[in-house]
Amino acid sequence: MGAGIAECLAISGYEVVVRSRSPQTAEALLAGLEKSIDKQIAKGSLESSRKEEILSRCSATCDLAELSEVDIVIESVIEELETKRHLFNELDRVCGDQTILATNTSTLPVVEIAMATGRPERVCGMHFFNPAVRMPLVEIVRPITASDAIIEEVKNFAESCGKTPVVVPDRAGFIVNALLFPYLNNAVRLLEQGVATRDDIDLAMKGGCGFPMGPFALLDLIGLDTSLAILDTLYNEYKDPNYSPAPLLRRMVAAEMLGRKTHKGFYDYHDSHARS
Repeated sequence: MGAGIAECLAISGYEVVVRSRSPQTAEALLAGLEKSIDKQIAKGSLESSRKEEILSRCSATCDLAELSEVDIVIESVIEELETKRHLFNELDRVCGDQTILATNTSTLPVVEIAMATGRPERVCGMHFFNPAVRMPLVEIVRPITASDAIIEEVKNFAESCGKTPVVVPDRAGFIVNALLFPYLNNAVRLLEQGVATRDDIDLAMKGGCGFPMGPFALLDLIGLDTSLAILDTLYNEYKDPNYSPAPLLRRMVAAEMLGRKTHKGFYDYHDSHARS
C-alpha cells in the first residue's frame, strides 16, 4: 500500500520520500514502484516518456529523520494501534511544526493516534484503497481533535492527486469497511455452513451484483490477517454479530493462510490458475 500511495503522489507531480525499516526493504519498495509503472506503460495507461520523470521524484530511506521537512506524512504500517501510536510519537518529534500527519488506517480510532502527538489538530485519517494507483476513493477521516483547516487542506491535496475524497467522522470502519466487512464475513459463514462452494459464491457475487471479484478473491487480496483485525475492531466498537469474525477466518489466520501475501488463502497462489 505504501508503494502504491507513493506512486500516486509521484505521478501527480509531488516529490516523495518512502521510508521503510531497512535499506533492503526501502530499495525493494522503489523496485516495486518501477515495476508498477512499467505495467501501467504496458497497458497504455501511462506514457513511457513519463517514467524517468516520475521515478526521479521518488527516493527511499530507512531513517525517519529524513522526513523532517516534508509537508505531509501518510503512514501505512501494520494495522495495530500501539504500533501506529509509537510511530506518530516519533514523527511528532522529528517532523516540522507545519507537517500534517495522516494515517492510512482502515478502522482504528484516529483520535487515539492523534493524541500520541503534540499536534492532534494536525492529525487525520487518509484512507486509500488497494490498489491505490487505480482506486479513486480516499476517505478523509476527521477526529474530534482535527482543525477544519487541516481537513480542508488534506481534502484539496487528495483532489490534486486525482482522487475523490469523502470526509467521514472518526468511527470504526468509516463508510466503506463498515459496509464491506459484514458482507465478506457472511460469505465465509455461507462457506462454513456448506450453503455453496467457494467458486460458486464468488461467481454469484460477480454475476449477480456486478462486482469485479468475489468475496474470497477480495479477502485474499486484502489479507486474511488484516480482514480479521478489521472485523475484531468493528465488533469491539459496535458489538454487532455481523462483525463477529467467522471461526473459519480466525483458524485460517492461525494457520498463516493469509491470502496472496503468503501465496495461500481461500485460493492457492502457487497455482498459476489461481483466481484473481
